[in-house]
Amino acid sequence: MTDEKIAEAFREAGIEKEIKCPQAFAIAKKHKLPLKAIGEYCNSHSVKIRGCQLGCFR
Repeated sequence: MTDEKIAEAFREAGIEKEIKCPQAFAIAKKHKLPLKAIGEYCNSHSVKIRGCQLGCFR
């Protein structure tokens, strides 16, 4: 269910292949998702996270 929720949030935001760290934080907050889930989704779907602020996404 979480992957589907993240995929929908990314589609709404127009994110396909790359996301900026502040966008990831905003999506997590807006959709009440853990940052870890966002990071795992990005890793498994080859979405690059750019401009990581605190090393949350590696």
